[in-house]
Amino acid sequence: MGITKMTATILRQDVIANGIYSMVLSAEEIAACAKAGQFVNLYSRDGSRLLPRPISLCDIDPKAGTIRLVYRIAGKGTEEFSTYHAGDTIDVMGPLGNGFAKKEGSAVLMGGGIGIPPMLELAKELHSMGNVDVKVVLGYRDEVFLDTEFAEYSTVYYASEDGKHGVHGNVMDAIREYGITGDTIYACGPMPMLKAMKEYAVTNDIEAQLSFEERMACGIGACLACVCQSADVDEHSHVKNKRVCKDGPVFDAREVELS
Repeated sequence: MGITKMTATILRQDVIANGIYSMVLSAEEIAACAKAGQFVNLYSRDGSRLLPRPISLCDIDPKAGTIRLVYRIAGKGTEEFSTYHAGDTIDVMGPLGNGFAKKEGSAVLMGGGIGIPPMLELAKELHSMGNVDVKVVLGYRDEVFLDTEFAEYSTVYYASEDGKHGVHGNVMDAIREYGITGDTIYACGPMPMLKAMKEYAVTNDIEAQLSFEERMACGIGACLACVCQSADVDEHSHVKNKRVCKDGPVFDAREVELS
């Protein structure tokens, strides 16, 4: 089953932190083939906002035919979505992009800010493999969210900018403070965090998969509006670029150059 564009029914929407919402959609076709690290495009009802908003998948339940999206209000589009209620409908397309390549052994999941939600589905999928030791490091500015849900699938560590939760600092500070190690690192968050994770992984010879947060236009690789610099020449653009929406949003850290 490939990419589907459909009108989905909202089953539930809750505020889980200041400006952060959790939306559950009935989307059987998307849930049937989606995996951790992929995303969907949500479409506004306002004709003046033509471009869809890409939102990562926080939870996928193929049996129930549902997907869960956790997003932060960042502009007019996401502000509009936050006004929707159970029973409302929304146009959605997905699953889009490439997800995480799950590995056996010990895993360290790093989530920073709104990069935390996609790590929940990954923690669940790794846990279900039965042979993966999963550790999760969550980095917050101040208010925490989703942390208790991670505890079902992993050992959870915290870092916060205000020092009220876990280590006072960022996820790299938590890595050092707690001596966290693993065979594979999976990370999603702002670019400075991903750059630090790549440097750490290269220095310590650890495989790392990085999920980029990027502004997108089409979401399907046609417009080249969300390219990042790659180590090798891309077959599509014939330059050292990769399309975040199509080739990513998850990349092997060795594939990409982070400035």
